[in-house]
Amino acid sequence: MQLRGKQKRFLRAQANHLQPLFAVGKEGLTDNWLAQLDGALDRRELIKVNILQNADVTTDEVKAFIEDRTDIQVVQTIGRVLVLFKVSAKQELRQLSDRVAQI
Repeated sequence: MQLRGKQKRFLRAQANHLQPLFAVGKEGLTDNWLAQLDGALDRRELIKVNILQNADVTTDEVKAFIEDRTDIQVVQTIGRVLVLFKVSAKQELRQLSDRVAQI
């Protein structure tokens, strides 16, 4: 699902109260980290990822790593925090993506 402007604005509003669930630290980006991130997005559809100060990667590198290897979309970048969205694979967990599709 390619997001339009209004849909991104809605998702940013929904993510406003969320705390980052994942962090990128000095270990950097791994396939195991990406698999855990993908699993969490299947359950929640919208999460925040924090890039720690001691991380050896930049925000743009994390964004490219996530978007190139998965169908996860980066909705917003706020400093060292990324807001990520993915439509859940399970129909019963798609409350947020159903609302986004109606916009």
